[in-house]
Amino acid sequence: MRPYIICHMGTSIDGRLHPSRFTMPAQGISRDVLRGHYERVHDQFDADGWIVGRVTMNEMAKGKERSVKDAPTVERKAHVAARNGRKLAIGIDPSGRVHYGKDNVGGDHAVAVLGEGVSDAYLAELREDGVSYVFAGPKGDDLSRAMEEIALLFDVKKLVLEGGGRINGSFFKLKLIDEFSTLIHPAVDGVAGGQSIMDYDGPEGDRPGTGQSLRLTHCETLEGGMVWLRHAVEPAPV
Repeated sequence: MRPYIICHMGTSIDGRLHPSRFTMPAQGISRDVLRGHYERVHDQFDADGWIVGRVTMNEMAKGKERSVKDAPTVERKAHVAARNGRKLAIGIDPSGRVHYGKDNVGGDHAVAVLGEGVSDAYLAELREDGVSYVFAGPKGDDLSRAMEEIALLFDVKKLVLEGGGRINGSFFKLKLIDEFSTLIHPAVDGVAGGQSIMDYDGPEGDRPGTGQSLRLTHCETLEGGMVWLRHAVEPAPV
């Protein structure tokens, strides 16, 4: 049984991800107030942890690669380090490119989701750092398996997915998202080709939302004109 997963994202009105590219807030509206809504809403979910992709996790972890000599050959099975009651910081990292240097990210216990092709030296580095890890199949793309294993090993009931767009798209394609929480900034990016909150990278014509529908469950205007939407994901009508 996998966890309940909420995809929680902030976006401009044109669906873009990066606040540094957004238009300025209107006169009298604080940028800090708008930015602060994200974490306040996030905390309301009372989740057991959060999920991001490799690029975001690498920026947050800030560890440095190091050489582990004489790393033993180990079976490709999950490694559970000392969680010590903390929430989970889960990084989707099929190729094993994130370096942690410690057992946590922002105080939450680090868990790497890997492909089975990562090196023994990299796994030894994670173990030395106190990082837990699970495997998502040979290529690291069996996210359903990884989520089920995390639920079992860590007694996880609810997780917050916080993209990149490609990670969000992959989860949606696999029907792993139960709910969308979207904070719409009163702003526009406006540049063609920018990353959006959902950027599924699959074959042409393959639509990640096939067989799924969204039902609006909450709509609220927050201070500064930000709009908070919540949508439940349901099976599409036949």
